[in-house]
Amino acid sequence: MRLTDDQIRTYEEEGWLLLPGCFSAAEVGTLKAQLSAEFAADSERRVLEKGSTIVRSVYGSHAVNEVFGRLVRIPRLLEPARQLLGGDVYVHQFKINAKAAFGGDVWEWHQDYIFWLREDAIPEPRLVNVVVFFDEVNEFNGPMFMVDGTHKEGVLSSRTLEKPPEGYGDSPAWISNLTADLKYSIGKEIVAEMVGRHSLSSAKGPAGSVLFFHPNLLHGSTPNMSPFDRQIAIVTYNSVENPPGPVEKRRPWFLVSESCEALTPLPDDALAG
Repeated sequence: MRLTDDQIRTYEEEGWLLLPGCFSAAEVGTLKAQLSAEFAADSERRVLEKGSTIVRSVYGSHAVNEVFGRLVRIPRLLEPARQLLGGDVYVHQFKINAKAAFGGDVWEWHQDYIFWLREDAIPEPRLVNVVVFFDEVNEFNGPMFMVDGTHKEGVLSSRTLEKPPEGYGDSPAWISNLTADLKYSIGKEIVAEMVGRHSLSSAKGPAGSVLFFHPNLLHGSTPNMSPFDRQIAIVTYNSVENPPGPVEKRRPWFLVSESCEALTPLPDDALAG
């Protein structure tokens, strides 16, 4: 699948692009069938909601699960990523956000690139997030809110959490990049200014939809108070020409890829059967 010129212009202008119905019900079923094992595995790749046994996120599944490993090489994701980034790409990070019914917590207002700039020394925002909806995402189950066009503002001033968030005191330092209390979040005054200058949208659509969004797009999501899960995978592709630089202490492999080798596409029916 290749994006049209109009779709590329929408992404470049708004900072995001939603394509409903990219994956069939059968393909979504194949992907969702992997989630219970990923959520059950007690590993450092898994992050729980604060003070809870509810899974918040699981990272790096594409490297240990064959089905998710195929997903990141599906042309429906890989080819548009190559178009948007102007050449070969690799997976910098892969995560599954659970946003469980009655328990999924907030994701504060933030931009993604600041984490990859400050924590991983990625020199430019030549990355794209590609979100695959495993469930219908609606107004009730914590859809992502986005401030249109804010990717053009560059890296905004952020609040920095200098210590592990409450409830994660014994966790590694990098845990503050992954919890409801984010290490780099955008304050309400700046959010209000950006919404006043731009416009506010939310990403909603049926299971199987795909959302592309820029790493500098200002976004966040509310808690899920509904009885409907909002399970998604987020594949972050990075240009092979934009690898991480040297840092004092590299984050674990499931947060920053150890390989920057270009991905080769699989057949588009690689999730069939």
